[in-house]
Amino acid sequence: MALFGLFGNDRTMAETTYSGRESASEKASRKQREAHHRNARAADRQGQNWEDAERRRQDRWGRWGG
Repeated sequence: MALFGLFGNDRTMAETTYSGRESASEKASRKQREAHHRNARAADRQGQNWEDAERRRQDRWGRWGG
């Protein structure tokens, strides 16, 4: 009847069994931060490409756009 020993000591078991391991919530927040940085870099590159294209477009037609 080892089952009865499990009730009420889940915190103790978690501290010993999973010590040194990343928790699920820590892992989820880390993944979210990594995805944010990845998306920020992609958005920055996309913005820079748009700016370069816009400058080329403006320079090609000159001041009056004709």
